[in-house]
Amino acid sequence: MKKTLTVTVLAATLLTSCVSKKKYVALEEDYNNTRSNLQQTQVEKEKLEERLNAIEQRVADYNSRINSLTEENDQKLEMNELTAMSNANKRKMRETLRKVDPAKLADAETLEDSINLAVAYNLESQISSGSSEDVDITVDKTVVMINVSDKLLFRSGSHRVSRDAYPLLEKLAEVINSEPAMEVMVEGHTDSQTMVENSYIQDNWELSVRRSTAIVRLLQDRFNVDPEKLIAAGRSSYKPVADNDTRENRALNRRTRIVILPNLDKFLALLDSEQSAAQPVDSSNN
Repeated sequence: MKKTLTVTVLAATLLTSCVSKKKYVALEEDYNNTRSNLQQTQVEKEKLEERLNAIEQRVADYNSRINSLTEENDQKLEMNELTAMSNANKRKMRETLRKVDPAKLADAETLEDSINLAVAYNLESQISSGSSEDVDITVDKTVVMINVSDKLLFRSGSHRVSRDAYPLLEKLAEVINSEPAMEVMVEGHTDSQTMVENSYIQDNWELSVRRSTAIVRLLQDRFNVDPEKLIAAGRSSYKPVADNDTRENRALNRRTRIVILPNLDKFLALLDSEQSAAQPVDSSNN
């Protein structure tokens, strides 16, 4: 009986040990499979991340290329009879031309005409606000000519600048100072009437020169324009814009012409319409 009991216990022990080992082997196999799957998933994840990074880099490269092409396109120059003009400046010109008097715009037949109109419009907005009747701005290629009547600048027969002209000259100085490469010539013009006898001014030559130098000195001393940019000249009565046969025509001939001589880049910079408009100027004389 004792021997039988011992054999039974031993058999039960062996059976129990055998079942536990199978479970262990199964668990170990599951563990190894899970670990293998995890490693494979990790490898696949890293590959996907590499592909994603590569895609993101390609997108970034494409965006950079697009931006580069846009910048290059804005700087791309179109040659024509007047100048080389960037697309960015052409956009500015079109924006300005929408504000120009349609009657003036109708006379523009070429790109040169359109550029001149745009530059003249912006300068007039910046300089002559409130005194347009006494200021006339024209553009010939890259030369800007601003004609200012003596009614605004001087008293009759005098070369002393009226204070009514200070706001206009201040705005002109801002335009000149905004572009380092500009040169400005100030020309004095008179009518054909001779000077009053015994006047301290000898003749119209002297009057025209004194008037131009008075403007130049104000631009330099009061409005901080670099004197190296300035040229003073007098034309006396020998460059009239009308016959000196009526009072009205003589008034037209009594004028100061301010000639802005920018280089090409600075000329196109005058298309910029972001500068603040001039304050209204009282054109009445003292």
